[in-house]
Amino acid sequence: MLARLTMIASGATPGMRKGRFPSDDSLEPRALERAAALAPSLRRADRVWTSPTLAARQTAAALGLDAMVEPLLAEQDFARWAGRSFEEMQVEDPEGMAAWFSDPDAAPHGGETLAAVGTRGAALMKRLAGESGHTIALTHAVPICAAIVHVLGAPLSAVWKIDIEPLSLTEFRSDGRRWVLHASGVVVAG
Repeated sequence: MLARLTMIASGATPGMRKGRFPSDDSLEPRALERAAALAPSLRRADRVWTSPTLAARQTAAALGLDAMVEPLLAEQDFARWAGRSFEEMQVEDPEGMAAWFSDPDAAPHGGETLAAVGTRGAALMKRLAGESGHTIALTHAVPICAAIVHVLGAPLSAVWKIDIEPLSLTEFRSDGRRWVLHASGVVVAG
């Protein structure tokens, strides 16, 4: 049973451009244009899933994809840090920021731990390993990084050494027993 998973990072939001922790922002206009330009290059999918966030749902729509919401693809919940800049939080909560980067089980922001995002990603990969065909999943940088380190068997802390660009594609393949990272990169569109 062969399974293919293409994870697409949602398009850029104004908050991303300002270095803010994600909140449920809409896409910037340029992201909508880039997604529409990318649409013709996507391969046919047997199923299309999206994160519940507005940016991911807007990305799916701009790509011309009829996607079902899949909660396992949700962005990490940053709770009280959502919408705040990295710089602000480094000044206001330097210990919390240090803990967040060094301990996957820490949630100083009061939201979801990196370990919980990793657990969600592993559950998604396990579920899809039993499905044949191609799945497209619209999601976010942290869940994509968590999937990559899961497949590679790397420590969860390796998430912070991976940079996922908006609208980039990351492909995985499975023979039903194991996943492999097939390709990862930025698709230049429009």
